[in-house]
Amino acid sequence: MNSDLHVIFGTGAIGLATFDALRRRGRTVRLVNRSGKAAVPDDVEVAGGDASDPAFAARAARGATVTYQTMNPPYQAWSAQFPALQSGVLSAAEATGARLVSMENVYMYGRPDARTLTEDRENNAHTKKGQLRARMAEDLLTAHRAGRAEIAIGRASDYFGPRGGAQSNLGDRVFPAALAGKTSTVLGDRHQPHTYTYIPDIGEGLAVLGEHPDAPGEVWHLPNDPETRSTQQLVDAIYRQAGQQHTKLRSVPPLLLRAMAITNPVVRELLEMQYQFEEPFIVDSSKITKRLGVTATPLDQAISETLLSYINTGQVHAGRAQS
Repeated sequence: MNSDLHVIFGTGAIGLATFDALRRRGRTVRLVNRSGKAAVPDDVEVAGGDASDPAFAARAARGATVTYQTMNPPYQAWSAQFPALQSGVLSAAEATGARLVSMENVYMYGRPDARTLTEDRENNAHTKKGQLRARMAEDLLTAHRAGRAEIAIGRASDYFGPRGGAQSNLGDRVFPAALAGKTSTVLGDRHQPHTYTYIPDIGEGLAVLGEHPDAPGEVWHLPNDPETRSTQQLVDAIYRQAGQQHTKLRSVPPLLLRAMAITNPVVRELLEMQYQFEEPFIVDSSKITKRLGVTATPLDQAISETLLSYINTGQVHAGRAQS
């Protein structure tokens, strides 16, 4: 067995950030997705197939010491696809004896109710997606407690950073507009404090969970800036670093979002999660910093690197930003 082999299921922004973190450590990485293609160097193996098929997942994970679940089906397909995908990866971990690191969000906690979210917070989701994520998390922890597989869970708040794309509230609707001096768009009340997690920090955190001896059997919030700012403050910082004297920002009105949901299934699925952006939403990650030594990238550096990623990929004028 190659003791350095790490297998990542999923090649979206989080999967590739985890790949970057592991490559910095000199690990051998195999990526797994449906197509068998990914934007990685030619010497990196990419296996193509359906991870919900336990036989395929086991073959894809063969020889691994650590597997990572970073898949994220389209919102409207979560109920139909997500549990089966996780089950396939869990079966692969059980078959190979590899540690499984699962990437999660914080939907299972439900409304913060003016409290900071910590790992010991009870699952109290009032949304169907939050309840689904709670069941999936419990399935993993049950498997760990039963000795079927060694499990570590990493959870992140809404993310931003390189490859964040349109799924990020601080993604394609903000960074290209800031670089072009145009108006950006965000969801929710932009003046509420809201924790955002930098994508490379998510990858770094998951890589640590894959190898640290103290990681299994627990939930870990992946590293965030300890000073939670409002969305407005973060966008102001983005515009400043983009060389703009003034921030141009608007929020999507709730009524418009509901109108869009009538014909757009993705927007329809967003509606139940809007509570996260309408009240203070603060996620504490001090546990992973104190116990495993993982810290968040300084905000100015994170913004600078994200702006550069948009420039390097030619996305300065992307989106529908208007002056």
